[in-house]
Amino acid sequence: MNAKISIRIAARVLPVTVMLIALAAPMALRAQEHPEDNLLPSWRNGQAKMAILSFVHQVTDKSSPKYVRPEERIAAFDDGGTLSTEWPIHVNQPQMVFARQRVKAMAKQHPDWKYQPPFRFILEDDNKKLDQCLKDPWNKLDLLRATYGAMTVEEFGSVVRGFLKTAKHPKFKVPFTEVAYQPMLELLDLLRAHDFKIYIVTNYGADFVRELSESVYGIPRDRVIGTTPEYEFKESPEGGYLARASNIDIFNQWAVKAENIQLHIGRRPILVAGNTDGDLAMMLLAAGGKQPFLNLLVRHDDAKREFAYEENTDKVLRAAQSRGWTVISMKGDFNTVFAFQKK
Repeated sequence: MNAKISIRIAARVLPVTVMLIALAAPMALRAQEHPEDNLLPSWRNGQAKMAILSFVHQVTDKSSPKYVRPEERIAAFDDGGTLSTEWPIHVNQPQMVFARQRVKAMAKQHPDWKYQPPFRFILEDDNKKLDQCLKDPWNKLDLLRATYGAMTVEEFGSVVRGFLKTAKHPKFKVPFTEVAYQPMLELLDLLRAHDFKIYIVTNYGADFVRELSESVYGIPRDRVIGTTPEYEFKESPEGGYLARASNIDIFNQWAVKAENIQLHIGRRPILVAGNTDGDLAMMLLAAGGKQPFLNLLVRHDDAKREFAYEENTDKVLRAAQSRGWTVISMKGDFNTVFAFQKK
């Protein structure tokens, strides 16, 4: 190729190259200016996602008037129905499946159970009567006492881990460790990346949730606040151990959730996520402080990918709508509900 031809080719290529560079530059700048486009990929672009991203940006940007110091960035999440599926509670919720298995395994030592609710309905596999029976909190406490107590803390943890290794969700046929909501896992990751301290505040058993909080949610077991039994310290030749008594010490529900946040954390949360009236008190606790806050109410309205139900949501839904809190529609805001549904 002679010099004249080379010059003509270069003269034609150079303007095109310059034009491509010029077009690429704004795209690169836009990617830098709007990194949130790559965040929360399992969320649809809507009001809920924008509310989350806006809040996280405002409270972590030092130039923002709503900046919150890292030590005050407390996030409190309910567990069942907020971070993972639980419906129907008395059939599919993992701790209830665990309790039902325990009742059947222990039935020979308790022949009276075949006449006594709620044990009778479990042994008869009568889910309808069991559901009605367990709406009475005293019946639920009887079930918890019988199946969760009378063993050491270590023994209980070992039994739960064995259950989690083998048990599968009755509907989805995957291990219970895989039924966490993918969008909520991404939200937890986002908050961790912005120095939030995340706690699980649940009405379910704290010791049970601790056996999966780290592996499933990435939340340390010492940041789980839940229902607890009475513990008794006992000496042993090696030192000492804690035994779980049959009696329930703290039933972590409704106002008790807010009270236990103060007891265990000592700070108001600035972000609360829940899904029922039982989470309303800790949402009101966040709203009553002087810091900016974000309350997230997960609404179960996706019968196809999960379940559609609104039991025990009247009060919290009215509060969210009247106060302008963020309501998350599972059907409208989640691109993906569970990671296994991508396959």
